[in-house]
Amino acid sequence: MTKHFASIADTDEKAVSFREVGAGCYAFTASGDPNSGVVIGDKAVLVVDAQATPATAKKVLAHIKGITDKPVKYVALTHYHSVRTLGASAYGASDIITSDLTRRLIVDRGEADWVAQKERFPRLFEDGDNIPGLTQPTMSFASSLSINLGNKEVRLMHLGRGHTMGDVVVWVPDAAVLFAGDLVENKVACYCGDAHLDDWPRALERISAFRPKALVPGRGEALLNVQEVKRALDDTRDFVETLRDSARTSVRMGRGLKATYNAVREAMDPRFGSFAIYDHCMPFNVARAYDEALGIEAPQVWTRERDQDLWDALKEAEVAQNEPEVDLGQPLQPVPDEEVAVSSDEETLDLSMLDISEEFADEVRKERGSASESKLMSA
Repeated sequence: MTKHFASIADTDEKAVSFREVGAGCYAFTASGDPNSGVVIGDKAVLVVDAQATPATAKKVLAHIKGITDKPVKYVALTHYHSVRTLGASAYGASDIITSDLTRRLIVDRGEADWVAQKERFPRLFEDGDNIPGLTQPTMSFASSLSINLGNKEVRLMHLGRGHTMGDVVVWVPDAAVLFAGDLVENKVACYCGDAHLDDWPRALERISAFRPKALVPGRGEALLNVQEVKRALDDTRDFVETLRDSARTSVRMGRGLKATYNAVREAMDPRFGSFAIYDHCMPFNVARAYDEALGIEAPQVWTRERDQDLWDALKEAEVAQNEPEVDLGQPLQPVPDEEVAVSSDEETLDLSMLDISEEFADEVRKERGSASESKLMSA
């Protein structure tokens, strides 16, 4: 790119921590860089989110080997972004697990996302030449999947669209620990370039219904009590809703993309401007919020060329508020609307597994249809 987003200048190594957040549950966090989670049972280990490259994944693996000799049998990917997935080969896992919708996104958008993310955030792609290729799941599910690691049950669930259309959370019932992926952040800006902003707050409500005692966000430090969990959920909800609503107001006023960007920043900077990677995320966030306000349901694919067009539109072009919009490109193989539904497969979420109120369960049934038994695996 001839011009640069904020992240390209971010070259400082981040401090890493690895700590227990509940019985058999650990958080690998890196000062605003992508987090990973670890769940250890009597027979096997499950890793939540793989990191961007095998080199960075090996740092997680070194911490795992420091506390157990159990094999990493499963890698669960909360969504499809390359900074979460491309390190999976380092673990030697038997199974790499995603939602069905994330599997589809890897096929449709994985290569483009890899190229775009590497240019946006080169520091995260340590030793990137050793990435063997796109991470492909060996197993996927529509709504829920239960895994037994040996006296340690782990439940993977797709609770609706938010950060992407295929988001998964990982719930460990006996520890009351939830790994949220990028559906929840802790004092870090949400990346919303592939988001479904109207749906995201509902996914947060469903997470809240689990009443987790600890929560590992996609970025930021682990949240170790119910008060901190609630605060992060509220912050994430407010971030998403302020972005969505301020962009929608601008579009209704007939403003163009650049004017909308300025208006959104004016609304969000006072509260969220100090959050990590805020300046990096906001151009992509406003572009997606602007599209959604215009009625574009499926997020457009991000490519190197579209990134450059966005930079030009926001940072260089002197665009009057009511001038015609800059064309940011058309989606590459867009997902048809009928395929963007939360779940259209025969398998639906077994609400008896969710530890939620009956009132909330009724709400979920209305959206998802009648529940069915989830799949069961043993280590």
